[in-house]
Amino acid sequence: MTISARIQAAAKAGHLLPATAANLGAFLAAGLPGWAGESIEELVALEAWNELNDRFYRFLEFGTGGMRGRTIGVVQTKAETGTAGAGGSPRHAAIGSNMLNDFTLVRATVGLYRYTRKYLESQGGRGKPKLVIAHDVRHFSRHFCELAASTWTQLGGQAYIFDGPRPTPQLSHAVRWLKADAGVVITASHNPPHDNGFKAYFEDGAQVVPPHDRGIVAEVNAVPLEELRGFMDTDLEEVATLGPEADEAYRAVAAKALLDPTVFGRTDLKVVFTNLHATGSVHSLPLLRAAGCDVRPVPGQLEFDPRFPTVKSPNPENAEALALAIAQAEKQGCDLVLATDPDADRMGCAVRGPNGRMELLTGNQIGALLAEYRLGKYKELGWVPAGGSDRVCIVKTFVTTQLQDAVGRGHGVKVINTLTGFKWIAAKMRGYEERLRAALGPGFDYDATPFEERARLLQQHSVFYAFGCEESYGYLPNDYVRDKDGNSSCLMFAELCAAVKSRGMTVPEYLDEIYLRYGFYLEGVINIYYEGASGSAKIKRILETYRATPPQAFGDVRVTRFQDFGRETILDADGERIPSQDLYLVTLANGYTFAARGSGTEPKMKFYLFAQEKVAGAAELPAVKARVRATLENLSRHIEADARARAGN
Repeated sequence: MTISARIQAAAKAGHLLPATAANLGAFLAAGLPGWAGESIEELVALEAWNELNDRFYRFLEFGTGGMRGRTIGVVQTKAETGTAGAGGSPRHAAIGSNMLNDFTLVRATVGLYRYTRKYLESQGGRGKPKLVIAHDVRHFSRHFCELAASTWTQLGGQAYIFDGPRPTPQLSHAVRWLKADAGVVITASHNPPHDNGFKAYFEDGAQVVPPHDRGIVAEVNAVPLEELRGFMDTDLEEVATLGPEADEAYRAVAAKALLDPTVFGRTDLKVVFTNLHATGSVHSLPLLRAAGCDVRPVPGQLEFDPRFPTVKSPNPENAEALALAIAQAEKQGCDLVLATDPDADRMGCAVRGPNGRMELLTGNQIGALLAEYRLGKYKELGWVPAGGSDRVCIVKTFVTTQLQDAVGRGHGVKVINTLTGFKWIAAKMRGYEERLRAALGPGFDYDATPFEERARLLQQHSVFYAFGCEESYGYLPNDYVRDKDGNSSCLMFAELCAAVKSRGMTVPEYLDEIYLRYGFYLEGVINIYYEGASGSAKIKRILETYRATPPQAFGDVRVTRFQDFGRETILDADGERIPSQDLYLVTLANGYTFAARGSGTEPKMKFYLFAQEKVAGAAELPAVKARVRATLENLSRHIEADARARAGN
């Protein structure tokens, strides 16, 4: 029986999904390299039907962070096994339409090129479309970077790559610095080692948003598989390589996160830093040292390694990922632990508490601390009016702590809530920039204008972006970069810690000070993972049933309001409409709220829980914390049980 006949028989028997069989047939007919066909034949011979369904039931789609997927299969073929060398990367990325491999990456690059070229033509632009590509340390990252650059130049464009791994925020900066038309980062952020990704950026240095994202997807989907074989051999002859000048330019703007250059000279703050085997060491360490910070890297995690061998997951949100750094901090008597994820766009930390022990902070707590400190510092510097202004804003996502809304209100500035994904925060920055450009005319150079002057002009003619963040450990101090920046976040949080220590306080005590001012806020998150094709169907079922039959109560707590962002017209604080999305915001009778959405970058359903309660005084705070925590934990159990029932498991 031929391979095609076996696939059809498996589909007829119900082993393979119809879409899987169709995509398998398309790949086999496309004339792709021999190893790819051999790998498919090997999986069919093994009757690895679940593996084939997971690999081929769909084509990778652009989500909130571009496209992201496995490069290494659960079941590996001979061509997909490891080879000798650093990191033990396999010879080839796993075959599959739903995998990130040479074929899906080239397809995405071709689609991005064609959309960019058409966009430039529609704007009267001429010349070669210009692309900048960065990559992290993951399996195949350098290969994918070079393959994408080669594809772009073969299509007629101009491509720039770095001479080694670089962080995502540097890519965002480089797009603006080089006045490029698009950018790409090869990374899967903090995902497990078997994943990689392709994040697309546009001319403003931000990840793509509508209509560009939909346009790119349409172009990608229009690329026939047969066309891909012409790009499988990498040719870097026309590709330019970026070196030290690009690094210096990025560090110069990242250093502007520091608002008080004297702070490290006023205290003996000691910092442990870990890059978790990845790109954070390229810039975070030099930035902290140049500012005068006493920073000590974790030796066993300093070297690049795609396996991330010392951690279960290279995610600074997880306590386990910071274990070595915390142990070093305890041994050396340090005040602060800072950690960045593989592409250094996220930052996690631990601080020494009043009891002398290291305490982990959540992304929500870090963001609230930074918002309070930086708004106060801007006022102290005279860059923002003492009474606040509606021409000054902080930008956050709907699923980020409502404590930041309270901080913004307390400082008299506007708080903008956006959909999940930093690209929506960057879209607000682009709007403010365009408004200022329109007011000052074509001769105005936005990027060359000194930051203090730009802040003044934005408040006069537009809106000044003072700070932005999302709960998933992403923060951005200013608009020089248009994506979250773990490097500048390390610098600005170290500044905050030094300032707090100079007051004779610990960071947890400073956080309590904020709670006493605005009320106690606590957040929780529920992650329900559903892998593969069957998992995708379960997530879809939860989202659909939420819309069709919204929840009425959880335990004995009634639902008082149900907002459907996919059906309702919802405006932000600027009066601009929030794009439609399968996001639900649920308000309960006790004043608690939660948001429900499917992750755009990982195979999971996410629920974000928000609790708050007023605090009469310091003596009452411990009891309020305990009461709110118990109530939230009980609510969390009810929400998760309801979701699993809706998923059918």
